[in-house]
Amino acid sequence: MRHIPNILSFARLALAPYVFVLQTHRQYTRVLWLFAILGITDVIDGFLARKFKATSRLGAYIDPLADKLLQSGMFVVLAVTGVIEKWLAVVVLGRDVLILSVAGALYLWTKRRTFPPSPWGKISTFVQIVFVMFAVGELAGIVNSTPVMLLKWLVVVLVVVSTLDYAKIFRTQPQT
Repeated sequence: MRHIPNILSFARLALAPYVFVLQTHRQYTRVLWLFAILGITDVIDGFLARKFKATSRLGAYIDPLADKLLQSGMFVVLAVTGVIEKWLAVVVLGRDVLILSVAGALYLWTKRRTFPPSPWGKISTFVQIVFVMFAVGELAGIVNSTPVMLLKWLVVVLVVVSTLDYAKIFRTQPQT
């Protein structure tokens, strides 16, 4: 039971490229189902890790890596295939690169070793996932364009808000 959360995280990591290939081959319904299933495994692995005290150092790295690969990769594939505007992928990925760069610099040049997630960052990530699902749902003919357009602008707003929140956190938290 202890290894199941990590196995689920590795499965997400391994299946992400397959999702991207399906997207480029316009297999939108399959992408939607697989993306949803992988999202559910993320919830399950977190639940199991906490419930059975099966957290691990490896899981602490693999789980967010799998999540970011899947989410960021979908934004890249959607932009490259012309489904979303390239600037939107740059905004979303730029925020992540900025946060990782600042956290890396703080890790290297200060005594700071913890970087807790921001509530706004979690909300932003959740809305990005919903946006991707709706965008693919539109391609699959399940969703109309109105919620996709609204979610796109909500993604942009939340990227800005969460970036400012992370800046505040980085600036005000002690460097110990």
